[in-house]
Amino acid sequence: MAKEFILYHYKPSTALAAVFIFLFSNGSLAHAWFIWKHRTWYFLPFLIGGIFEIIGYAGRFISSRQTPNWATWPYVMQSLMILLAPILFAASIYMVLGRIIRVVDAKALSMIRVNWLTKIFVAGDIISFFVQAAGGGMISNAKNDDDAKLGERVIITGLIIQLVFFGLFVIAAFVFHLRIIRAPTQKAEAVWSLLQQYMLVLYAASFLIIARNAFRVIEYIQGSDGELMSKEMWIYIFDATLMFLVMLLFAIWHPSRIINRSRIAEGDVESATGSHSMVTFWKRGTVAERQSSR
Repeated sequence: MAKEFILYHYKPSTALAAVFIFLFSNGSLAHAWFIWKHRTWYFLPFLIGGIFEIIGYAGRFISSRQTPNWATWPYVMQSLMILLAPILFAASIYMVLGRIIRVVDAKALSMIRVNWLTKIFVAGDIISFFVQAAGGGMISNAKNDDDAKLGERVIITGLIIQLVFFGLFVIAAFVFHLRIIRAPTQKAEAVWSLLQQYMLVLYAASFLIIARNAFRVIEYIQGSDGELMSKEMWIYIFDATLMFLVMLLFAIWHPSRIINRSRIAEGDVESATGSHSMVTFWKRGTVAERQSSR
């Protein structure tokens, strides 16, 4: 006879849930402000991801107040929202790379045609989103451990799909980065310092999301009796903290510094970066430094 499915294997922490509601709320407000101020509408999925995180940890907060008689709906809320939020973060990260390539007029240096770059990776995200959502729904409606394990397998499949696409994205970003270093375009040289900063930010954010997804894969492979599901601290260390760091990274290095809403198509680098002083500095000093280093 299959064992009864238990929602939590520990008492959810009220304090930790409240802390991350606060952190993700402030992060989301900051990103909402940047999106409105700079009209960076392509970054809306990122904001929605932040809202998903808030809802998810609100669900955990509610559950923490119900111990040990947990209602199903807060568990479903936290399970799905926290699981799916990073997919929305990833979608915006894909869009940032495509726009950077356009800003520096380096379409020829991309290993994937820029018109297809975002579409391919976002399509992978959409597939992963629905697979993980289906698995989360199966776990939420599970009557016993067997039902839950089936849902876990579906979620693992969705996470692996996301890991594969994200791995390919990192390769595409790295190949572009190597090519632009070896053969910089004029517009890339005009924003060289910012370009290098934002490529490093993309790598850092990608590493954080990949690490989080790897944690989730291991968590679901271990199952409900495993170490990672049996102790609450792991989800806060390897999911909540890592995803907040992604939000923080893009709050400090918001893409609007290098990508402007309307200048990409016009090829106006100074307007696209919103930084005439950076361009002037480059023309006066950094070119000479690069030439002397050669």
